[in-house]
Amino acid sequence: MISLVWDAGFKRSYKKRIAPDTQLKKRFWDAVEQFVDDPFATPLKTHRLTGKLSGCWAFSVDDDCRVLFKFIKGDKQALLMDIGTHDEVY
Repeated sequence: MISLVWDAGFKRSYKKRIAPDTQLKKRFWDAVEQFVDDPFATPLKTHRLTGKLSGCWAFSVDDDCRVLFKFIKGDKQALLMDIGTHDEVY
């Protein structure tokens, strides 16, 4: 089990992009619950990023919504950094 830390930018993105859409909000919380149990569960499509986002990871909430994060404290915590569509996050 992994614990989550939300940075200020993630909180802003969540309020702006996810909170107003009740269906997306439910999918987000379902994905987060699964991520906490197993960060590499197949439906999440968790993957390492390269280039300017090297050192970061992402997982999918749905077909176009991604959560950008970093593992911290030896993979015991994840710092959630951004959320949005593929183009918004990358």
